[in-house]
Amino acid sequence: MARRTVKKQLPLDQPFVVRKSRIAGKGAFANRTIKKGERLIEYLGERLTHAQSDARYDDHAGGAHHTFLFNANPSTVIDAYVGGNDARFINHSCAPNCESEIERGRVFVDAIKRIRKGGELFYDYAYGRDGTETPEDETGLYGCCCGSRNCRGSILEEVTEVKKARLEAGARRRGAQEERAAARTANKTKAKKKSKSKKNTTKTKKRR
Repeated sequence: MARRTVKKQLPLDQPFVVRKSRIAGKGAFANRTIKKGERLIEYLGERLTHAQSDARYDDHAGGAHHTFLFNANPSTVIDAYVGGNDARFINHSCAPNCESEIERGRVFVDAIKRIRKGGELFYDYAYGRDGTETPEDETGLYGCCCGSRNCRGSILEEVTEVKKARLEAGARRRGAQEERAAARTANKTKAKKKSKSKKNTTKTKKRR
């Protein structure tokens, strides 16, 4: 018999309120007991392409990473700063009690533990890595201050050995591409200088 998937429903009333958090800025706090597996809210905001979101925000412009961007799929990013809701105030923790679920390009937040009234809601941001992050970025720009016992010190995704190997391979490819591009630029510059030198020599001969 085929297993039937039960579609989770959003609650009629938002099960949390937003107020100041000890973790960072504002946070989301349960206004009633929340059951494990309960769907809490949909992450809403303006839908952008990755190129548009990169143009709108510069990670390194500030001292710490702080945007309300969420990757919905390989081609779409949700910017909750524009047209967003209270889902954007749910903070990160390395010991989360919630998780994000992506369904057909829509992002939802579900509880993975029973949360008592007054408890703060968290999910693991696990920002994707592209191999360009430095050790300083790890604990600076993307530093974590959740304070949990198993805090990894960063809101970036945890690196497995396989992931680490892929990132290193990607970094080597980018390095090789940059070296080839620099060599091509240098060769073009040399060719231009040589051509200019020949023209100057010809002009000098004509004057004589």
